[in-house]
Amino acid sequence: VGLSCDFYHRDSCTHLDEEASLFSTMDLLLFSVIVGFVVYWFMSRKKPEPIPEFKKLDTPTPTTRETSFIEKMKKTGKNIIVFYGSQTGTAEEFANRLSKDAQRYGMKGMVADPEEYSMGELSRLSEIKNSLAIFCMATYGEGDPTDNAQDFYDWLQENDDEDLSGLNYTVFGLGNKTYEHYNAMGKYVDKKLEELGATRIFDLGMGDDDGNLEEDFVSWREQFWPAVCEHFGVEASGDESSIRQYELKEHTDINMNKVYTGEIGRLKSFEVQKPPFDSKNPFLAPVTVNRKLNKAGDRHLMHLELDITGSKIRYESGDHVAVFPTNDSALVNKLGQILGVDLDVVISLNNLDEESNKKHPFPCPTTYRTALTHYLDISHPPRTNVLYELAQYASDPKDQENMRKMASSSPEGKALYQSWVLDASRNILAILEDMPSLRPPVDHLCELLPRLQARYYSIASSSKVHPNSIHICAVVVEYKTKTGRTNKGVATNWLKNKLVTDNGHKSTVPMYIRKSQFRLPFKSTNPVIMVGPGTGIAPFMGFIQERGWLKQQGKEVGETVLFFGCRHKNEDYIYQEELEGAEKNGVLTQLNVAFSRDQDHKVYVQHLLTKNKEHVWKLIHTDNAHIYICGDARNMAKDVQTAFYEIAEEVGGMTRTQAVDYVKKLMTKGRYSQDVWS
Repeated sequence: VGLSCDFYHRDSCTHLDEEASLFSTMDLLLFSVIVGFVVYWFMSRKKPEPIPEFKKLDTPTPTTRETSFIEKMKKTGKNIIVFYGSQTGTAEEFANRLSKDAQRYGMKGMVADPEEYSMGELSRLSEIKNSLAIFCMATYGEGDPTDNAQDFYDWLQENDDEDLSGLNYTVFGLGNKTYEHYNAMGKYVDKKLEELGATRIFDLGMGDDDGNLEEDFVSWREQFWPAVCEHFGVEASGDESSIRQYELKEHTDINMNKVYTGEIGRLKSFEVQKPPFDSKNPFLAPVTVNRKLNKAGDRHLMHLELDITGSKIRYESGDHVAVFPTNDSALVNKLGQILGVDLDVVISLNNLDEESNKKHPFPCPTTYRTALTHYLDISHPPRTNVLYELAQYASDPKDQENMRKMASSSPEGKALYQSWVLDASRNILAILEDMPSLRPPVDHLCELLPRLQARYYSIASSSKVHPNSIHICAVVVEYKTKTGRTNKGVATNWLKNKLVTDNGHKSTVPMYIRKSQFRLPFKSTNPVIMVGPGTGIAPFMGFIQERGWLKQQGKEVGETVLFFGCRHKNEDYIYQEELEGAEKNGVLTQLNVAFSRDQDHKVYVQHLLTKNKEHVWKLIHTDNAHIYICGDARNMAKDVQTAFYEIAEEVGGMTRTQAVDYVKKLMTKGRYSQDVWS
């Protein structure tokens, strides 16, 4: 709220200054003060046109924004509420699907962001007949809640005496088995609600993003609804037809200044930038450096620098930078061609449920071209609900049958979806190309496709050394699919093409900062052990810069040890000059590099750890070192953890059980941190 007040008061003060400057003589001073007061009173009475981005902040009293989901449900005749904890949009997508399902069972559902409502009202849900709360909860990072579920998580932790008897609930968790704390948030919510007296009406579902999240969700949902019907004594309506959530409105004579052109939140926010910058209001950071890091090889590793001068953005080493990419225009044009649409028509998709908080699936009014370029994910293989809803538009009955089969939970349907969509990496364009009978209306397709999400990168710089610059280190994703197509990673290819000056214009990247728990030790005397092969080196470039800066300040700095790995010394030894320079001037006390393919047998970072086991153990066990791991979660992070177990056994004389326990304790104390992705 502080922001909007400051913003408007500044406005009225400048107004006052102008008024005052019109009168310069002493005898008019009093008059000007009175006029000023009147103007000030009038302006603070008459609010300026609200800017959509500040909707929440503009409200004069909290009562005008409905924070009671109970009142909203009563008002709109809803009996099922689906809360989501979502970082990348998948949990929100699943929540929407469950809410939509409710209609098929004669019930009415609404989707809710726990951040927007007072969760203390869960105890009142029993006031609504046959009511049910569903929680789709994703786990983020090291077992953490997603940003929008943080307050709800805190509330659950702090309210042990809450009585939730009378609350019917179920939980579906979204996690990833390669992470240490698999589905921690889903498990926690499920257990905690039961402890507070709520009634679990169906078992906790657990989705594994390392396997097939979609299949896990479909299987769980297939069993969940019959259990709901049984519990409430209702029957499915048998209406399997597609239910539209939005209706199309085409704008013929609209003022183009009112049309969204890719902004995430407020209209024209890319033209007039106003802090603070966050996920709803990203900052357009100019690209000042974009260079290829590797000397040879068939991959493209890149180093980008984004200029944040004047943005008031602050970051710490270890934080993530989120960027909003745009889709490849060639892909967008092909979609327009195959569906035979004029992509520059201005449209709005308006929610048929007028009471819904979500008026549109993406910022409207806009054009199909903008929606498919900036707002919709057209490059990932579509989920089964999209295939199911689009099936009706296939003129060939065989295609219709196959699409519906892929969306079912039958073993052959699952196998077909796995092989034809996932294994073949078919995005929506590839599906349309390989299924000529399928030609859905573009507006229904736009309604069903998920939102294009921001991509997170570990920041490869220290704000102590580069307060106005954020460095990104990434590998460009490009691969051949089983169907012979070339698929390109959306964000990395988009970043690769961000030339420093493009036709005389500065290239910019919409971005914001996401805080992280990945932090250097509070005491600079603590040693650090960093393990980061490939682009996993990113946050450690920031750590090394920061330790160097601390040394320059005359601080005593503990040992700084790095384990880095790449394929070939003369191909992809990235940041070689910087790293060897840091070793030469004593900032890096030890630089260990594994070149996996420069000899007959593969050598990885975990092998170098074991080779240095005595020194590593002394640093951890005697000198209180902090351990940091960054990079691939599926293999590397696990192998490195196993190497630490082995060191504790061999040098520390522990049993495997004790070693596992020892490493777990380091994690709890914040001395073993991971920044990993799969």
